[in-house]
Amino acid sequence: MDPRYPIGKFQPPLDVTPALRQQAIEIIAETPSKLRAAASGLSPTQLDTPYREGGWTVRQVIHHVPDSHLNAYIRLRLALTEEQPIVKPYDENLWAQLPDAKAGPVDVSFALLDALHDRWVRLWRSLTADQFGRVLVHPDHEPLTVDWLLFQYAWHGRHHIAHITELRKQKSW
Repeated sequence: MDPRYPIGKFQPPLDVTPALRQQAIEIIAETPSKLRAAASGLSPTQLDTPYREGGWTVRQVIHHVPDSHLNAYIRLRLALTEEQPIVKPYDENLWAQLPDAKAGPVDVSFALLDALHDRWVRLWRSLTADQFGRVLVHPDHEPLTVDWLLFQYAWHGRHHIAHITELRKQKSW
């Protein structure tokens, strides 16, 4: 297993159905509580342990999830309100090196993730079938759809939760 991708690399579904969309929305809804559970009881030293050689610390992973999901939430809102908006990329590795991500209390990011996902899931659940087909443009990708965002971020939360749970297994924490 590649420790960078403990659940495998992202693969969007070939055939999107309403049931698959609902499943992905539920995964996003559960992400804050599952992330919190994955990190529950970890000491400051454990939070500052990289999940793999050369990787981010658990603390950086926890702070990264709301950073990334905030960007995705804004991208979703842009896709729903503008015609093929061009979204701005950001360097997630540089963000992870900022002091709030390297040393900040994880409870702040848990609270942010809770509030963000409450809004985000309400929005996901309100979408019509046509809205899932709306397009956004990321400079590093082909044009993407709202469906792609949904499945990417359902995967993304599970991906980072697995970084923490796999480290805990490896270290017997």
